Amino acid sequence: MAFTASDVKNLREQTGCGMMDCKKALTESEGDFEKAVEILREKGLAKSAKKAGRIAAEGAVYAEADVAAKVGVVVEINAETDFVAKNDLFKQFVKDVAAVIMQQNPADVAALLECKMPDGTTVEASRQDKVLVIGENIQIRRFIRYEGVCAAYVHGGGTHGVLVKFDTTDEVAAKPEFTAYGKDIAMQIAAANPGYLCESEVPAEVVEKEKEILLVQISNDPKMASKPEQVKIKMVEGKIGKFYKENCLVDQPFVKDDKLSVAQFTKETGKELGGDIAIVSFVRFEKGEGIEKKQEDFAAEIASMVK
Repeated sequence: MAFTASDVKNLREQTGCGMMDCKKALTESEGDFEKAVEILREKGLAKSAKKAGRIAAEGAVYAEADVAAKVGVVVEINAETDFVAKNDLFKQFVKDVAAVIMQQNPADVAALLECKMPDGTTVEASRQDKVLVIGENIQIRRFIRYEGVCAAYVHGGGTHGVLVKFDTTDEVAAKPEFTAYGKDIAMQIAAANPGYLCESEVPAEVVEKEKEILLVQISNDPKMASKPEQVKIKMVEGKIGKFYKENCLVDQPFVKDDKLSVAQFTKETGKELGGDIAIVSFVRFEKGEGIEKKQEDFAAEIASMVK
């Protein structure tokens, strides 16, 4: 009996097993779906099926930069409870996955799951093993990989992870002062959470929307409401600078010296180290951001048990 890619997908969704394991099971069962489920259960691979449906919004974000190899990565791997993030087995899995991303450069999470771990197993097989041993749903959610001179920072044991890419010379990048500078910039991003690198990266529609909001705020101010429209528009143009200063990394006040902007601090550091430095791009991951966490109603749970 033949089977399709859709059958593999359905089997994976039902059992929580890896794509290749599902494909092998369907091949072995000659396309018999129920038999394939049985095969996976017999191999112990489907034990994590129920766990796969549980919400994983905890876990850890991890970032690392390899100066010699000129590559950096930030990855988020989720689990169900914060307790797991402190588990040594989980922490080692996160670091091993980061190393795989650095070395093998997978295109996306699906490709990453098929990459080989240091022990020769696939990332997906290793993930399933951790689910069985730790007893929680564990999911690799996302990652970003940069090639070039990078700096990385992890905050709060994995609540936030930042990766920054710079344009500078090898001589400057090799200096310990640059390493300290890179960490400072990454910490700035973690703390101030800029949405953009610079003014030119802010989409025009975002700027226009901000101007609309500022114009309404001015019009609603009793002291400003009677002023001519052109005056209000000029006031908005003046106020938009504050938006850039709050949302663009290079325009933000440097957290360690608010008399300097990040751009000024970067320029001064480059001058001190004997070369130009430019911040090219950055990414900031916050653990669990955007994941809808299940809200437990303890009273309702007890009531249902009594009934």
